[in-house]
Amino acid sequence: MSDDAPSAPPPAPAPVSASGSGSGSGKVKTAARSAGNLWTDIGPVLAFVIVYNVIRRFPENNGMLSKENAIFWATGVFMAGVVGAIGWTLAQGRRLPPMLMITGVVVIVFGSLTIYLQDPKFAYYKPTIINLLFAGVILGSLAIGRNIWKTAFEHAFNLPDFAWKVFALRWAAFYVLLAILNEVIWRNTSEDFWSNSKIFLSIPLAIGFMMLNLPYLMKHQIEPPADDASQT
Repeated sequence: MSDDAPSAPPPAPAPVSASGSGSGSGKVKTAARSAGNLWTDIGPVLAFVIVYNVIRRFPENNGMLSKENAIFWATGVFMAGVVGAIGWTLAQGRRLPPMLMITGVVVIVFGSLTIYLQDPKFAYYKPTIINLLFAGVILGSLAIGRNIWKTAFEHAFNLPDFAWKVFALRWAAFYVLLAILNEVIWRNTSEDFWSNSKIFLSIPLAIGFMMLNLPYLMKHQIEPPADDASQT
């Protein structure tokens, strides 16, 4: 859940077996979990963009509520949103996902530097660092034989190990691409464009990339044995 892209891919729909069977309660739980994950990922980003655009409509040299302070207000709200997402996850009795922990640490550190030093560059660096860390965690987990992407998505898909590896490598490459894209945008466009690109560019790219991966995931989905399917 960086302020450039979700902290994990958009929740994927649980696959339906060829027989069309499945546990109704299981589907409800999966849908509820996916909805919760979506809001913890996207909610702080939406809050950042909304607050930024609201403050930008204030006049210049208007004290703390001057339009030039929009990035600092938005950063503070984003930090609060991330802390809220972590608190909500813990309140649900769930373990914190590694991606959310990484996001939380980087957001708090770089957000605090942004506000304390009144230097927006720390806010600009933050998505680059988070996305590169995401890619590093994925690649590191593959290097030690513990695919973190399999852990994150095994509730929705049952894939052979090679398919999980390809899926993880694709997302690692995508996070590197997001890091490069962030650098290109903040160095070559206005602060307004950079801030709003999180909604009209980064999040749609993440959702679109997940959708592009669905055919591959469904192709390699391992269907449960007929006896198991009939009991669900």
